[in-house]
Amino acid sequence: MEELGRKTVEEFHRSSKNPIIIVLENIRSAYNVGSVFRTADAFLIEAIYICGYSAKPPHKEIKKTALGAEETVEWKHFKTAKEAIEELEKKNYEVYAVEQAAKSIKLHEMNTDPDKKIAVIFGNEVTGVEQATIDLCEGCIEIPQWGMKHSLNIATAAGVVLWELVRNKAEAER
Repeated sequence: MEELGRKTVEEFHRSSKNPIIIVLENIRSAYNVGSVFRTADAFLIEAIYICGYSAKPPHKEIKKTALGAEETVEWKHFKTAKEAIEELEKKNYEVYAVEQAAKSIKLHEMNTDPDKKIAVIFGNEVTGVEQATIDLCEGCIEIPQWGMKHSLNIATAAGVVLWELVRNKAEAER
């Protein structure tokens, strides 16, 4: 395990985080929420904002998939995504919905300033990010897909988007 370079909980908390906040809007599956916690931990994401009826820690299904990441990643619950966005805007975050929509930005074409703080909103597994929430965002980020389904599980989508954002920030800092 030492060879993996795993941080202790204390080292994780002291580590500099990527200035990215994940917003989860009405996620039905607590397992998906837990998986997002685990991904957020892996990429040193600043925080997760949990909105609406999405499950929040402590929760046995989150614990099962997060594997302890619910103890390391900062999180906060909001009654609505609107409340979360209002707080993010006060903290100077650019807020994007991850959604297939007219005029969306393809993930690989997104040019983010490495000095900008960004928040990404992931929506319900069936209905996606609510239109009222999209209307409050800078825009939408879309993961290009070429298969028949044009649909990814929210936890998978979060992994793809977060990796690309973190990778871009790391490359810009070189």
